Amino acid sequence: MTYTPHGRHLVAGEWISTQPTFHSEPAHGDAFAFSVGNVDLVNSAAEAAEEAFWSYGYSSRETRAALLEAIADEIEARGVHITAIGTSETGLPAARLEGERGRTTGQLRLFASHIRKGDYLDRRHDQALPDRIPMPRPDIRLMQRPLGPVAVFGASNFPLAFSTMGGDTAAALAAGCPVVVKGHSAHPGTSEIVAEAAQAAIRKNRIHPGVFSLIQGGRRDVGTALVTHPLIKAVGFTGSLAGGRALFDLCASRNEPIPFFGELGSVNPMFILPAAAKARGAEIARGWASSLTMGAGQFCTNPGIAVVLASEADTFAETARIALSEVGPQVMLTDGMARAYREGGVRIAAGPGVRAVLTFSCDLRNATPNLFRVCAADWLSNHELAEEVFGPLGLIVTVASPDEMVAVAKSFAGQLTATLHLDEADTQLARRLLPILERKAGRVLANGYPTGVEVCDAMVHGGPYPASTNFGATSVGTLSIRRFLRPVAYQNIPEALLCEDVG
Repeated sequence: MTYTPHGRHLVAGEWISTQPTFHSEPAHGDAFAFSVGNVDLVNSAAEAAEEAFWSYGYSSRETRAALLEAIADEIEARGVHITAIGTSETGLPAARLEGERGRTTGQLRLFASHIRKGDYLDRRHDQALPDRIPMPRPDIRLMQRPLGPVAVFGASNFPLAFSTMGGDTAAALAAGCPVVVKGHSAHPGTSEIVAEAAQAAIRKNRIHPGVFSLIQGGRRDVGTALVTHPLIKAVGFTGSLAGGRALFDLCASRNEPIPFFGELGSVNPMFILPAAAKARGAEIARGWASSLTMGAGQFCTNPGIAVVLASEADTFAETARIALSEVGPQVMLTDGMARAYREGGVRIAAGPGVRAVLTFSCDLRNATPNLFRVCAADWLSNHELAEEVFGPLGLIVTVASPDEMVAVAKSFAGQLTATLHLDEADTQLARRLLPILERKAGRVLANGYPTGVEVCDAMVHGGPYPASTNFGATSVGTLSIRRFLRPVAYQNIPEALLCEDVG
């Protein structure tokens, strides 16, 4: 039986229709009508979230863990339908959607396990010292507490793992924060069926229905109303630099400024050090081509820049060209992304000193790889070359010496990732580069490729601006729960008043 979207919003347990409507733009299959969000819905959802917080924010860790696991179960029960509508809307292959669904349910269960352990509470206790001289010390306990209602903006490129019930939502719910999601218009049907899974789990676990709401579509006024609503206490966002920066500025300009945790994009440079380039440059180039074109290059960790010595660049570039030329057209997530990719390729090609290694014309929503090269001197004089092009576009930056490679490394703005390809003979140069790269990126890799982000305790998916708006946060891994918590100290509070988590 095929799932047919009903096109409504979910607000505090009720499915609501509004006018006007918009139509989905699927890569293949039928388009469906969906209600467009409005400011009144934002008010209703935020008020319901605040009401839910008075119970959910003070619920036990076991209650929240059970909810997360129930949501994962409900998503899996709808797996066939999620894959069908997700592939239709996005053009992503079924295997990719199935893998992403597994990551989504895995994240939910990981957070359930994480909060059961209780380590995230960071509990501290300085016992009273009534006889201390010259002044006694009071009894002081510290624990992390949830912020309150959180807004989450669904991502375009991950319809499951970074969207309706993705990492931001999972972390916030684990922390004890109700969530209002603004669904992405690139995959509204996928968002709807996942919201149905969440609603079913909430009902089964007898949780206040205001703990989760989904508002579909909507113009800028919906996003503006959401981040400026006085009951919203934090925002999670994955998207463009321009859109994220606009929302960040709104959060900062509120009467009560709130944290905006935006992941805004990255070119994720790779540095191929001399010995590694000489010994296995062709192998690295083939691996780069594979990483560069994974998912049509629509990953925020796509390694768009390769920095290599000029003496090794010809072999590296030719090997990459051959590998990329064998990649056929790939469907991009939206018409707008395909158009932006084409425009980005034109912009890079027009840069002073840029030489085309491989170019293809892109047709409608399809994308084919583009490869360019430029010398370090021209790179350093043109900062636009370091701006992200979302899609399978690679740029080789050639350097004349290790010193010039260091200069190029220093020129980068904040990144999600940076990669060193090195052999043992490259250790001295790598020691010069590593301190630079760890200041530039949230994750530094050796002899690998950054596409594919492990969901685990030690992962950091964030970095200095403009990779993200908060360099001290991550949107992947269990540490991401800390974004939606704040420390509270309890001084001389009677034991009878403290919740069991305080200890």
